[in-house]
This record gives sequence, structure tokens and C-alpha cells, in this order.
Amino acid sequence: MSYKVRSLHADEWPRAKALRLEALRDPVASIAFMETYESAAAEPDSFWQGRAERSAAGASGAQQIIAEGPDGEWVGTVTVLMEEAGSTDWAGLPVERLQGHLVGVYVQPGHRGIGLTEVLFDAGLEWAWARGAERVRLLVHEDNARALRAYRRAGFTETGVTTTLGPDPGERELELAVERPDPESDG
Repeated sequence: MSYKVRSLHADEWPRAKALRLEALRDPVASIAFMETYESAAAEPDSFWQGRAERSAAGASGAQQIIAEGPDGEWVGTVTVLMEEAGSTDWAGLPVERLQGHLVGVYVQPGHRGIGLTEVLFDAGLEWAWARGAERVRLLVHEDNARALRAYRRAGFTETGVTTTLGPDPGERELELAVERPDPESDG
């Protein structure tokens, strides 16, 4: 695979903004992301600059991972948020232990199905494990079959925790997680 996976740099916020807006135009964006294209496009540059600064290389609370294609174009991304034990996450769920939370997962359609999601996840997991996370989780809409398949292939399993995040209480988000590997194990 001739892709480069690395952390975002704060001064790359215009490219991060463009990739996010592209993701929000994806046909499943309404069930994959917690914001709309219209609301994101209306944000001022200062919003995007701050977002990049909080998740760029060297940040401790979050990290945005970028996948660059063979020609240097950005073709995928994932962001890892660190969540402290004893807090409540952005969805209102209690955080019982130090964990990473994957959000903003996106791979361009022409680059899907080749293992790029797993490579992005591996980089995100490595970053979270280096910060002491005991597990890494994500939330996925129960009807997002494509994402569910990709997350399961990457080793995430359903925890049994569900939540509703949108206006329709009948639409559920499923929590999937992967536990930190035991450093004493052979694998």
C-alpha cells in the first residue's frame, strides 16, 4: 500500500476542513456524523484552526490521523479523543476508565475496501495506548452496515452499550470497543 498515515499538523487546518466537508457530503453522513455539512460549512476559519490545534501532532487530549494517497492527496482520516475515568463523554455516557474514543472516521470511496480504515485505526490505537488508554471505543449507528463491517474487521466488538444521539429515540448508536493488549501476552 503506497499510503502515508500520520498526525495532522495544526497549520494544515484548511485541508482538514476540506476533508471534513467532503465527508459530510457522503451518502451515509446523516447517520455517520453528528453534524451536517451546512452547519460545518458555516463555521468561521477560527473554528477550524482551533479544532486542528486541539487534535494536531503534540496534542495530548486528541489526535487527528490523516491518510495521504500516492500523490499526497488526503484520502482518509480518524480522530482519537482521550476520555478520563470518572467523567462523562460528549454523548452523556459515563467514562469508567481511561479510554480513547474514535470519531470522524472517513475514507474516500475510491480508497475503501483496501484496508486503509484498519491502518488508520492501528495508528489511532497506537496513539491511545501510548497515553495509557485501557480501551478504545467508538459509536456507530445501528443502520450503518458498511461501517459496522469495517469496525468488526478492525477488531472492534459490540459492548452491549447503546445510546440515542439524534432527535429520533428509535435510532440507536452501538458502542464497539477493543481492549488494550496485555503487554505480558505473546500476541
